[in-house]
Order: sequence, then structure tokens, then C-alpha cells
Amino acid sequence: TSGRERASYDIEIDVRNPNPLVSRFQQSVLEAGEARTFDYEPHGIAGTNTGMLELSSIPPVDFGRRLKYLVDYPHGCAEQVVSSAFPQLFLDAVMEVDAAMQARLRDNVTSALRTIAAYQLPSGGIGYWPGSRQPDDWATTYAGHFMLEAEAKGFALPPGLRSNWLRYQRNAARNWSARDDRSPYGGNDFSDLAQSYRLYALALAGQAEMGAMNRLREMSSLSLQARWRLAAAYAMAGQPEAAQRLIDGTTTQPEAYSPFNRTYGSRERDLAMILETLTLMNKREEAIPVMQRISDALSADRWMSTQTTAYCLLAVARFAGTAGISNEMRYEYVLEGGKTVQGKTQLPLVQVPLEITGVSPASVSVTNKGEGMLFARLMLTGIPATGMVTAEESNLRMSVAYKGMDGRLIDIRRIDQGTDFMAEVSITNPGQMGYLSNLVLSQLFPSGWEIHNMRMDEVASVHQASIPAYQDVRDDRVHTHFNLAAGETKSFVVILNAAYLGRFFLPGVFCEAMYDNRVTARSPGLWVEVVTPGM
Repeated sequence: TSGRERASYDIEIDVRNPNPLVSRFQQSVLEAGEARTFDYEPHGIAGTNTGMLELSSIPPVDFGRRLKYLVDYPHGCAEQVVSSAFPQLFLDAVMEVDAAMQARLRDNVTSALRTIAAYQLPSGGIGYWPGSRQPDDWATTYAGHFMLEAEAKGFALPPGLRSNWLRYQRNAARNWSARDDRSPYGGNDFSDLAQSYRLYALALAGQAEMGAMNRLREMSSLSLQARWRLAAAYAMAGQPEAAQRLIDGTTTQPEAYSPFNRTYGSRERDLAMILETLTLMNKREEAIPVMQRISDALSADRWMSTQTTAYCLLAVARFAGTAGISNEMRYEYVLEGGKTVQGKTQLPLVQVPLEITGVSPASVSVTNKGEGMLFARLMLTGIPATGMVTAEESNLRMSVAYKGMDGRLIDIRRIDQGTDFMAEVSITNPGQMGYLSNLVLSQLFPSGWEIHNMRMDEVASVHQASIPAYQDVRDDRVHTHFNLAAGETKSFVVILNAAYLGRFFLPGVFCEAMYDNRVTARSPGLWVEVVTPGM
């Protein structure tokens, strides 16, 4: 059952599979006239499998898999809300979009704009989480950049969003001063990049702050990332000579740095911003090798954060949409069952959804009917069967305990109906990677247990040892967001009630850094029973 119906305790209740979607892909480069057959076998349980064939005339960027990751991402901070929608503004520049997809894209963008408006504070800045009391510099600019691009695409903005944002940004730009390295992020503070991005967004809005731009340009220690973004601001403000002087002799290859920084960035995100600047300055020849490095990163089987994924996709889409690609892409594919489809397009990307109804092996064949190279990529997604995952810790230490309301440990494998109890999770930063920001603790609970939302109480809970930056309490799960200094431990408590009789699967507890997948800890899941008292 998927609901909260009562059942006899000796009836096993089948709960929704707690495992996440898993994506797998195959790819090939086809010369003119060349064909390739992709043999595949769905890896998820029946009913969860989907497939996508992606054909492109530009180096593969795996739009399908990367965009799906953004749209399905479970957390809702301002950065992630924007990241899920931003690349969708430019999809029609790189691929054919039918009426149904166009409607979905518009709904997604409109929804993101409404959410951002709800995060806006009286000052005009954007909070990182709902209910935030202080604006987040990077999220404010990122959301504003998205807002301005959406407006240029014809979207109506929520009342007051633009004017209040402009008021905040202009004041922040004029009063900005360089931070020292005493912040938790040290040399990865990137305060100058935050300012240069703010100045770029103001120029995009037609409100260039030339005084602030000139002051920033005179800084002797301007970072590579800030230099490229400030060049984009000058180009947007109609001063291409000043933009060129900023990047003369400057490398297009930023070095890697810690993902724990105030801009939620990475080397690949910075490459995407450089590509955007080169595209804006009409330097397509210089942009091609940058585009290739981004393509390699996007098409590789490796993790990317939401910020990096989104900015890479939107930069590639803008480059491809303005690159004047003239070679017509001609192709043929044969689906399982023998259906043959021929197509052609002047756009650089085509996506073909594959209908997968079961778990049987199948195949799809592709032939390049054009004169140029064709990049073919097959992506499969599915939810694997429920299994017992093993415990794992990487740059985090985690302990999980279940206690009665008196603080004593209890055995949750068999618990009386009506019992109130606590799930206590303690997370420690062992210090190898310094300050850890934007951690999320995810706890998914079985349908036989009910969560007591302590935020609804009129007084602070005596059981909560640490105060999270934000906590998202839902019907069946709790996501707790927090930061950890080196050597610091924080403990978080969720109060539960064994409400419904039956046997249920309790998924493992998972903690991760949202912007660095090297920082993670998880515990295994187990089966639990809620029984009639006295049995």
C-alpha cells in the first residue's frame, strides 16, 4: 500500500522503493554513412525505466541526463531552484521543441520565477532558503541573471521582483569592498567574483555601474574568474575595448579549487562562464577549445553539482545557438520492433524518447545520413531493486541512534504501536577538507512511522541539540541542511511515532555535501515492525 491504511502487523506492507534513479549511457561518434547499433538492457525494476537517444552535430553534452538530474534534484535552495530552470530557457536554440515540451518548459520557468519571488527579502536580496533572514550574494545575482534572461524570452515577472532586486544590487555594488581571508572559506571566498557577477547582471539589466566596474578593474589581486566575468560586464555595457584589455594574455584554463566556496562553483562552472564571455564577445574560434573541455566534462560518467551542471548547459546552449552552425544533420534510427525513422534538422541536437515497458533486452540502431560527424548517445534511467546498502564514510563521520523519549536506546526492529521515540544523527567533520558548507542530512522513514514536525511547536524543542541552517520536513522524510567547521560535531533529532501496524523497510540515513560528492556518509537500511502492544 502507498498510503497510511491500518493493517495487521503480520502483513508485510510494500513501500515505495527508496533507491534513487540511476543513469547509464553508451555513446559513439559516427562518420558520414556510418551506422551503430546500441544493445541495452533496462537496469531498473519494471515501470521505472526510461530511455533517451540523443543525436548531435556538436560534441556531446548529454543534455538529457544532465537536465534530468537538475529537474529531479530533491532540495530547493535558491541556487538549485534557478539551476533546474535556467538551461531550459535556451533549449529551443539547440534542439527541436514540440508544443507539449514547450508548455512544460514554460511551466517550469514560471514556477521557478514564482519561487524566487517568494525567497525575496524586503531588502530586495534573495535568501538561500525559504525564511532566510539574510540575502545570499551569489544566489541573489544568479536568480537575477535568470530573471533577466527569462524576461528577455517573454516571461512575465512577479510584481516587484525586478525593481526590488535592482535596488538591492545597485546598493550592494556601490558599497562593496574586498573581504580578507578570515572567512571560513579562506582563499576560496571569491568575493571579487561575486562582485563582478553582480556588475555583469546589472549591465545585463541596462543599469551598468561604471564606477564600481572601474574600481574593481583596478584591483591588483583580481582573480582569474573575476577578470573574465568583469570583461563580460564591460562587453555587456558596450565597452568591448575595456573588456578586451581585461582578458589580454589571460588563460582560459582555471585551476581546480575546493567546492566549498561562496559561489557554489568549480573549475568547470568557471569554464562555462568563460565560454559565455567569449560567446558574448563574438570570439568563436577561441571559444571552441573551451567548449570542447566543457563537452568532455558533461559527457563523462562523473558527478557534477547543480550549479556546475546548469551553467555548463546554458553556456553550451548559448554558444551553439549563436555559432551559425550550417551543416544539416541527417540521420536514421531503427527502434526495437523494426520501426524506421528518418530525420533532418539545422539545429545541433535531437532527442528521441524510447518507450521501455519491461525489463527485456532491446536495441536501437543509428545511421549517419549527413556529411559531417554525428555524435550518438543512448541514456537509460531506472530505479534498481531495493537492497541492503552498506555503511560508508568519506570525509565525514556519522552515527545513528534511536532512543525513547527518556533518552535511552531502543530496538526499532520491533516496536509497539503508539510509541513516541527519537532518531538522533550525529555528524562530525574530521577536518581533512577544512570547512564544510551546504551539507544535507536526508532521512526517509517507513510509512508505518509518523514524523512530528517540531517547527510547529510554540517553543523550541529540548531534544534538538544543534540548530540547522534550514530543515525541510515532509510527510515521509526530513532533509536537514547545515555547515560544519573542521573538527566540529552537530547532532539532529527527529521525533517519531510508531503509528501503523505492519512490517516496513527503513531506508538508510544519508549525509552529503551538495557541492562535493567526495564528502558523504551513509548507514544501511533494515526491516522494522510495528506491533500490537504486549505481543
